[in-house]
Amino acid sequence: MRRQGFRFAFGLAACAFACASSRAADTSNWIDPVGAPAEILPLAANSLTLAVVKSGDHYIAVGGRGQILLSNDGKTWKQSPVQTRTTFTAVATVDANVWAVGHEGVIAHSADGGEHWEIQRSDPMKADAETNEATRDPQQGAPLLSVLFTSAQHGFAVGAYSLALRTDDGGTHWQPMIVAAPAAKKDAGAKNDDAIDDDDTAPAKGNDKMTFSDKELKIGEEATPHLNAIARTGSGALIIVGERGSAFQSRDDGATWKRIQLPYDGSMFGVIGYENDHVLAYGLRGHAYESGDLGTQWAEVETNTELSLMGGAALPDGGAVIVGANGIVLARLHGHDQLHGFIDTPAGIIAATLPLSSDTLLIAGENGLSTFQPH
Repeated sequence: MRRQGFRFAFGLAACAFACASSRAADTSNWIDPVGAPAEILPLAANSLTLAVVKSGDHYIAVGGRGQILLSNDGKTWKQSPVQTRTTFTAVATVDANVWAVGHEGVIAHSADGGEHWEIQRSDPMKADAETNEATRDPQQGAPLLSVLFTSAQHGFAVGAYSLALRTDDGGTHWQPMIVAAPAAKKDAGAKNDDAIDDDDTAPAKGNDKMTFSDKELKIGEEATPHLNAIARTGSGALIIVGERGSAFQSRDDGATWKRIQLPYDGSMFGVIGYENDHVLAYGLRGHAYESGDLGTQWAEVETNTELSLMGGAALPDGGAVIVGANGIVLARLHGHDQLHGFIDTPAGIIAATLPLSSDTLLIAGENGLSTFQPH
């Protein structure tokens, strides 16, 4: 089985997979998180929060165990009830319409700014007793990691194992979208040029240590990479970034996608779209890259950190604020080339950020929601 090396809910995915695989073994106290309503908790604003968005004149945050929080000022929060306990990883809004996506392929929608919610979609992983793991579709039960709506009717959601969905009716119906085409199956007797020959992994004669070939050590393109984030540029083009430096661009509103590659082979966890075809991608070990042509060519952006970068938001005139591990906050104002860092935030790992004003940021992460003023 291929690795599950993607970021969603800071490792809570491992728990989700473990819980799913143990359902058949012990179901006496197990509660299905997809269908159970989220618990209303007095300290929900201090718990794991993964995404924030502004809807009209108020703010909406989503996170662990189906928590959805609303605020008029970004400081005082109340929890909104929703009929699921699955972890939400991303949120998008168009006017009063809000969509939250997360684990088990769940998509929830609110038509009134987050006050009331309905579940539009779920695709939970089946218990081991109900499926053959060898033939199970890996996209079933896979988490959705990013959501984008370009209008109240037209939207996209992407996630693990190249799971990609689109809707043209506000989410009433979600249709699969092919972004990364699955690898073609080979005949049993066919020679696989990418396969490792038996001799490549055999111990060298006269040597009791295992040796590895260049083919085995090489990191190649993943056929169906995890899709971590989607964004839209000012030109109307779309871009998706994912694992192993993979990225995808579309200039026809998602009808077709072209695979591109970043100069760095590590995962990108987020991408910001600006005017024209200007994009900024960021991710593993502090790497950030910028492109003026929708990712056809990339230039590295100096971050002066090896901390992984998890979330970000656009500032006016090409500026950006990016957040990540160890409470790091990177800010770039108009006219500056570099991202300048601050690491004295109390938020622990930060997953998302949103400007509240010209000098105050709303930040969300493992310790919940708080504000921060870069100096």
